[in-house]
Amino acid sequence: MSTGAIIAIVIAAVVVIALVMVITKRQQERRLDQRRGERDQLRDESRIHGARAERERATADQQAAAARRQAAEAKERAVRAGQEQTAADEHEARAREIDPDQDGHAEDQEVARPEDRA
Repeated sequence: MSTGAIIAIVIAAVVVIALVMVITKRQQERRLDQRRGERDQLRDESRIHGARAERERATADQQAAAARRQAAEAKERAVRAGQEQTAADEHEARAREIDPDQDGHAEDQEVARPEDRA
């Protein structure tokens, strides 16, 4: 083999190696770009899910607050109803005490309250 042929083989080998390196580098860049794209997509989806979760949490908090408010109002109404019933019972008892037409048999003539009939 002549020196020219050896130089041509060496140059061809260097060119092939350089081409392989360039192709490998491009493939690696393409894979990195693809992974970056996937990363960005996953981060976007994560932000969307996070925003939805925050919105659901806020809605749940609002509903819980409304339920607590309604429970407090119901307790307040129950207390007022108890107070009104006590006042009604006191007035009824006082009316029985001062009734001039009562003949002394108060236990026989006691007025039945609506809740006693149920």
